[in-house]
Amino acid sequence: MNLFLADSLNISIQLLFAVLVIVSLLLLGVVLMQRPKQEGLGAAFGAAITDQAFGARTTDVLKKATVYFGTAFMVLCLGLGMLINRQHVKSSESLLSPEMMKAAARQEVSIPAKTPEELQQEELRRRAAEAEAASSQAPAPAPRNPCPASAETPVPSN
Repeated sequence: MNLFLADSLNISIQLLFAVLVIVSLLLLGVVLMQRPKQEGLGAAFGAAITDQAFGARTTDVLKKATVYFGTAFMVLCLGLGMLINRQHVKSSESLLSPEMMKAAARQEVSIPAKTPEELQQEELRRRAAEAEAASSQAPAPAPRNPCPASAETPVPSN
């Protein structure tokens, strides 16, 4: 039953979104067809064409259509936001279900956490092993005579 509710929620969100896109395009068209005071983009569609299509009171019809489409746009946005929020809450609830919580608790028990002391000891062991490996790879230095002159020349005796 829960799967059916999730599917119907997704379908209703997609349908509302499609209707919202259609209403947005209609609102855009109605706003662009209106004749502003300066005769801007409304004049490009031709005032005579809109007067013939909608009658002499074209501006009243377009104003009413703008109000209706604007209201529909706001209501659809509000409804879509509520449905998306509900979908988000339902997906969060499914992640916090008792079965998921038990599975997460079992997983946490199976993987023990290391204490900071254990991590520090591991780091010290790793560094000691690296230092030992580096010293064993380096050639041993040849012994040096601290005073080479005394070894070469004999000391006169009295």
